[in-house]
Amino acid sequence: MRVIEAVLFASPDPVPRARLAEYLPAGAPVDMLLQHLAADYAGRGIELVRRDDAWAFRTAPDLAAHLQARVIEPRRLGRAALEVLAIIAYHQPATRAEIEDIRGVALARGTLDLLVEAGFVRPRGRRQVVGRPLEWVTTPHFLDHFDLASLADLPGLDELKAAGLIGGARGIADYAAERDQPQLPLVLRSRGRLDGFTAGTDSGAAPDDGGKPG
Repeated sequence: MRVIEAVLFASPDPVPRARLAEYLPAGAPVDMLLQHLAADYAGRGIELVRRDDAWAFRTAPDLAAHLQARVIEPRRLGRAALEVLAIIAYHQPATRAEIEDIRGVALARGTLDLLVEAGFVRPRGRRQVVGRPLEWVTTPHFLDHFDLASLADLPGLDELKAAGLIGGARGIADYAAERDQPQLPLVLRSRGRLDGFTAGTDSGAAPDDGGKPG
């Protein structure tokens, strides 16, 4: 257990369970050791938390007020980037064309680059359909940044309503409401669009504002 503790302390990012197992003898009860370690740190100033299938030490949430410091605030994500991030979070794996179809506008070139640079999304691979588009998913850093143990902890529709995040404009609540909708059918549209996949000849879609502040 001390080996796992040392590895987690030395890592600035959550460490996957499989990586932790590499530091232990074959057949070691990794899950049991992590649970014991989490119990040892429960209620202390530093706690062991799970981020999907990874683990990390983080300061206790109730001590946040005592740890405030003046720092240079990094560049904020613009409205378009936040919308794209919400769509990927609730619909992953999502292709670029599916993101555009949900938002109703073409995706600016730099929007996904901005989310990748921030460490929130990554390409998972290519979908085995015509054109083989990249599929986008969120990262462990996304879970860590928003204090989520797993994607199952994303706020549901009722929680978003209670928080007042549903308004006249389209927001994250709209994407949450659509998360359980069936897959988009591949139906041929006019001007070269396939429902869910863009053929690249739809010149009528207006570009979004990319990563610019909204």
